[in-house]
Amino acid sequence: MRIGPSGLRCDGSSLVIDVDELTVPIPRRLRGSIVVTPTTTTNGTSLALDDAGRHRWRPIAPQARVTVEMDQPGVQWRGTAYFDTNSGDEPLEKAFKAWNWSRAHTSNGTVITYDVTPRNGARRSLGRCFDADGRMTVADFPPTRDLPSTHWRVARATRCDPGASPIVLRTLEDTPFYSRSIVETCIDGEKLTALHESLSLDRVANPIIRCMLPFRMPRKAHRDWRSVRRA
Repeated sequence: MRIGPSGLRCDGSSLVIDVDELTVPIPRRLRGSIVVTPTTTTNGTSLALDDAGRHRWRPIAPQARVTVEMDQPGVQWRGTAYFDTNSGDEPLEKAFKAWNWSRAHTSNGTVITYDVTPRNGARRSLGRCFDADGRMTVADFPPTRDLPSTHWRVARATRCDPGASPIVLRTLEDTPFYSRSIVETCIDGEKLTALHESLSLDRVANPIIRCMLPFRMPRKAHRDWRSVRRA
């Protein structure tokens, strides 16, 4: 798949992401490659995020290795990774007000929490555990706990055991409608370091925010958020 000068391809065992972009607001070349190699894969089952089934989440590789080699700027590193897809039949902001998502390694595999706030109906929660073989089980995670909101006042929340307190260790991305953070929490008595994201679809639907999107993600057209990708 090509998106402008950048693209994604499979080499048989890994997903290779070729990056060739200009940064904003200061235009600088961003060029290099990201290689994601799954160590655990699922059977490809998609899970509905809404009651009508118009929006779907597919956790492809709950555990993976990643290698980042950038030519410009000259940085390289390796670490753990995760890969999933979201797909839908309508813009996200039509179905949801907001969501919180997190993923963490555990002593037995990977845990993922997904809490969505729909525009109609009750909140929907998806808690899933994945073992080393990619087998998925439904999890009954502890209650939701609020986290400090971001600089842009995007609300954040995560799952945490009663008696423990979740902590935002670092905010990696802070925008008017989206945040990505590293969070410390506790689930089933195990202290976990999780990658966490919060998305405000009310903000995405705001005309002022929509005017800002081309500057944040510079493309020729931005009609809606029909698909979100993580790696």
